Amino acid sequence: MSTASSLIHAISSTIPRRAVPSSSCIKSRSPVSRFSTSRSVLQRLRLPRIITSSAPSSSSSFSTSATVEVSMIKGADVAEDSAMDTVQRRLMFEDECILVDEHDNVVGHESKYNCHLMEKIEKENLLHRAFSVFLFNSKYELLLQQRSATKVTFPLVWTNTCCSHPLYCESELIEDKFLGVRNAAKRKLVDELGIPNEELPVDEFIPLGRILYKAPSDGKWGEHELDYLLFIVRDVNLSPNPNEVAGISYVDRGQLKELLRKADAGEDGIKLSPWFRLVADNFLMKWWDHVENGTLREAAKMKSIHKMT
Repeated sequence: MSTASSLIHAISSTIPRRAVPSSSCIKSRSPVSRFSTSRSVLQRLRLPRIITSSAPSSSSSFSTSATVEVSMIKGADVAEDSAMDTVQRRLMFEDECILVDEHDNVVGHESKYNCHLMEKIEKENLLHRAFSVFLFNSKYELLLQQRSATKVTFPLVWTNTCCSHPLYCESELIEDKFLGVRNAAKRKLVDELGIPNEELPVDEFIPLGRILYKAPSDGKWGEHELDYLLFIVRDVNLSPNPNEVAGISYVDRGQLKELLRKADAGEDGIKLSPWFRLVADNFLMKWWDHVENGTLREAAKMKSIHKMT
């Protein structure tokens, strides 16, 4: 959707759609150009490699007064949306997130764009299904990523290995053994971090829990997610996508604690995603014990949903 009329239609749409899901999800629509990372970069949080996307990341700003007509405000929104990074804008309008209630029952679907508008989140209580992957290597170090500058929500913040959404399609709606969410996690790890498909056996993703949270990103955008927390222990090859990822780093427990301290102190411009901070403060360290002891499946508690809002 690139025309102004299409954008306005998407913005003004308020009714969750319930069409029959597509039979398959699109595997990847991000640029194929990638950057390489050295082993030393992956192991040093202090000096993560920062990759600047060649795509523009700034958006136009607009000032309005109380007398500005609604049509002019909509026009400003359209122009601002048009200034998004091309790939991110396409994903915002093409991706269909899964709408759920607070008990994780599917109630419909909606565009990624509408699901992340704070106005709709607050007025319509739009809640969508999401996942957060925590990938550890054989040394039990956790892989972190810094989100790219082109991200619409929470650009340039540090977070867990991969965070995204299952889409409204058959392969990612499968409830049995949480297979739909696992399929989505594999798709995005390939897309964002360039991990070869064969290095990500779906049955090795271990769902440990679910959290429900709400967090604003800025005045316009935010998150309201029912988030599946997936753990996996694998040594993988990485070729991150610069449109999605600005930097990556493996960290041990001590380095993660230092990262949390820096974020609290505002040092080095370190910022963390709200969902990652919730997991780090409430669950991560005790689950890390299970990673090291090989007992992750024993830690799984998927019958309850932790409401963090």
